[in-house]
Amino acid sequence: MPPRLAKAVGMDLDEILWRSRAAARTVVDRARTAIAPARWNRRDLARRLARDPDLDRARTALGRSEWLDAHRELRHHLASGPARFVIAPSLKPTVASRIRREFPDSVGAAAARADRILAGEHDLLGFRGLRFDSGGTTDWHFDPVHDRRAPRRFWADVAYLDPGCGDHKIIWELNRHQHWLVLGRASWLTGNPKYRAAWLSDLECWLADNPPLVGINWASMLELALRSLSWIWAVHFFGDPAEDDSTAWIVDLLLGIDIQLAHVERNLSYYFSPNTHLLGEALALYVAGRALPQLAASQRRAALGREILVAEIDRQIGADGGHCERSTHYHKYALDFYLLALAIARITGDRAASDFERAAARLAFAARVLSTDRGRLPHFGDDDGGALWPIAGRDPDDVRDSLAVAGALLGRPDLALESAPEEAFWLLAHPRLADNLTAVASIDRAEALPSTALAPTGYYVSRSAAGDHLVIDGGPHGYRNGGHAHADALSLAFARRAMPLLVDPGTGCYTVDPTLRDRFRSTALHNTVVVDDRPQSEPDGPFHWSRAAAATVVRWRTNGGFDYFDGTHDGYGPVQHRRHVLVLHDDLLVVADSIGGVGRHTAAVHWHVDPRWDVQVHGRRASFLADGDRAELFSSRPVEAISADVKTGLGWNSSVYGRVDPSTTLRLANAGAAPFWIFSVFGWDIDNPIVDIDTLPVWAEAGVLARATAVRMARAESVDYFVVAEPALGGEGTWRVGEIETDARMLFVRTVDDNRVTRLALVDGSMARTGRRGLQLHLARTTSDLHLDIVRSRERPASVVARLSGPALGARLVVAGRDQPIAIERRVMPGRRAQG
Repeated sequence: MPPRLAKAVGMDLDEILWRSRAAARTVVDRARTAIAPARWNRRDLARRLARDPDLDRARTALGRSEWLDAHRELRHHLASGPARFVIAPSLKPTVASRIRREFPDSVGAAAARADRILAGEHDLLGFRGLRFDSGGTTDWHFDPVHDRRAPRRFWADVAYLDPGCGDHKIIWELNRHQHWLVLGRASWLTGNPKYRAAWLSDLECWLADNPPLVGINWASMLELALRSLSWIWAVHFFGDPAEDDSTAWIVDLLLGIDIQLAHVERNLSYYFSPNTHLLGEALALYVAGRALPQLAASQRRAALGREILVAEIDRQIGADGGHCERSTHYHKYALDFYLLALAIARITGDRAASDFERAAARLAFAARVLSTDRGRLPHFGDDDGGALWPIAGRDPDDVRDSLAVAGALLGRPDLALESAPEEAFWLLAHPRLADNLTAVASIDRAEALPSTALAPTGYYVSRSAAGDHLVIDGGPHGYRNGGHAHADALSLAFARRAMPLLVDPGTGCYTVDPTLRDRFRSTALHNTVVVDDRPQSEPDGPFHWSRAAAATVVRWRTNGGFDYFDGTHDGYGPVQHRRHVLVLHDDLLVVADSIGGVGRHTAAVHWHVDPRWDVQVHGRRASFLADGDRAELFSSRPVEAISADVKTGLGWNSSVYGRVDPSTTLRLANAGAAPFWIFSVFGWDIDNPIVDIDTLPVWAEAGVLARATAVRMARAESVDYFVVAEPALGGEGTWRVGEIETDARMLFVRTVDDNRVTRLALVDGSMARTGRRGLQLHLARTTSDLHLDIVRSRERPASVVARLSGPALGARLVVAGRDQPIAIERRVMPGRRAQG
């Protein structure tokens, strides 16, 4: 069945009726636009104003075409009423003074960013210094990167996904008018009138070039929504009654907001993109409805926006706080949407505030878990390079501003990573929110978080006291059609002391280069395994997939001494890829990839390194150096370093949409009869570096092992063993690696000198022995996880101390013979507990 026919068959009656009504309106609007050229009509605002007697004089002036009189009446009405947005003209002296005091560099920074805009240079997405000039004015339909221009035709007839129109993301990013926030910031902080004048010129130019319903800038409801929010910011940045205006810009601005939001209302993304698109559209309706009661449609729009935002909480936000699209970038969008909605609800006394608090709290918790201790979100899924409030030019993957605002609005300072950044002072400028800001205005250091699983969303996060941060993707493939998903099952991202080391290379682009689009969301461009040169999931167009892998997490254990992940997926069926990840906090990262099945297969593990690290490769070893920190990789296979390879597409990184830079990809490949394993061992202990690794056989005392492997890591001052084993269905018993015997599904043992054990980590086991004179651990029953550090007692040199974390379950421990006294100390890291 053809895809379009299949989609039509799958529609319910509500969708069919809604689409039919929308299509009918589009037909009528297209015909009307063809008959009479579209234009802005200031007189039309009179019927769009609310039936408020205080607006009668403005309405009369509009009827008489007395535009400046109408402008002054509307400006007075907006400025004299209670402030209903996060900023207001009346707050300008207080807000500007406080920001200048708290951030002494803000004045110069604001002026520098705004001056570049005045010079015609725009920093958008991953591009710097873009110029949209055409004959001395801005061309709002132009993509200067690819030198292409979208056609000026009826909005529904603009094929904006066609590369022939250019990159619609670049065109739309300019037309979001979020650079008006930059001009507003500079205007308030410097007091220089040139920024207000530049904004006003921009508004007039845009209105002249974008008549209603004509062109690419009317084609996306989300873009109209975000642009409307920028216009609401502009009303409050530049609506000072003391200004002697010579143009009726408030008339134009209110008319523009009303017409754009009317278009959004009629074409909401209920069925087109019922994800962050729908949230953003609902947010604009809600904010405009609550902040601009001067418009007759405001009450209706506020109600509709509220209804959608509340209804989508449980549809789009998981119980763990993760966003349904499984994209960290779009997760931040969703968080910011609900934070702004909450701020407006608090300011205007709306009953929906409690619902928005619930949504923001869940999203903020997940964002805090997913971010490093420096506030960076790792890339998982698509990254479109945008933001909701880019006032001060923060990188799109920097979530510190969002977490500070969340911490303030929710009364949860623990969510904030540091003292509130400048953006928070703008978002919380209103007197009804000012008290909230105090709690996060002077935080010295973020509270430590434990390792945590966002299991419904599928992210498994390991953290250490030193700031190491590992995120593993073990979740579903996106949401609905997986439009913003990547073929990244079981991939991971790792930051060493909060600095990214192993990274998802990003997104690159959406539609302008289909080859690049598919390359950056392919399996090979993620830190996971490619089998037989096949992707786990296969794309079908820029935002669809013909086949998607499903991941299954077998085990997740988090403990005071280690974290352990065990998962698999079905993307290569009947061949199975299963990944085991052990993190010994501030010590080791072991990744064991199993390729199961029959016959000969090829497999390649790819590790994509952040460009800030210098990488050197020697045989089966690679070293990483950056900012004085050092890490190393040892593998069971030769390590190949690839940089900027055009043929394979490896060795590239897109830190933000539109930017593609050379980087280093490490490739570990194997070809042979399945089953086989590929090991990757990362270490950063400079006092006890890894010297070499080798694999060892595992054999069962009785029964059959379905799968098992072991690796021995020779280090400068120790020998480490990592063992995983799985008995055949229904099997029990123990298995051996040399003198090590255990019944655990995962065992890590560190030995020094004459095989004396100093560290042990165990998952799903009840015993471990390392020889007659070594360690003997016996538990009353199988435990989910256990970690031991065994050290000599300082008080009693003849004794040893076993520091234990995890459930002891009646542990009996013997170290180096029964004649040696042993003390067991319980060690529990705050917040850590067994899971799985």
